[in-house]
Amino acid sequence: MQRGWQYCTVEWLWDTGGIRCNMPDGSETRTGGSYAEIVDTLTNPGREGWKVAGCAAGGWLFWTLKRPIA
Repeated sequence: MQRGWQYCTVEWLWDTGGIRCNMPDGSETRTGGSYAEIVDTLTNPGREGWKVAGCAAGGWLFWTLKRPIA
């Protein structure tokens, strides 16, 4: 039975190429890059069951990802 959801966030500041990922355990990674790197940044959590739950845009893109807690 599913107990709920875990959430993480990915932010991409495309003007500076900054990519930040925050995980539910409190860890944060910061990298840089353009389109190829942001695709990798979203693909890697996808291999672990994360799915995009929402996205917002301004001078950046901000994704919320979620996965079920088993």
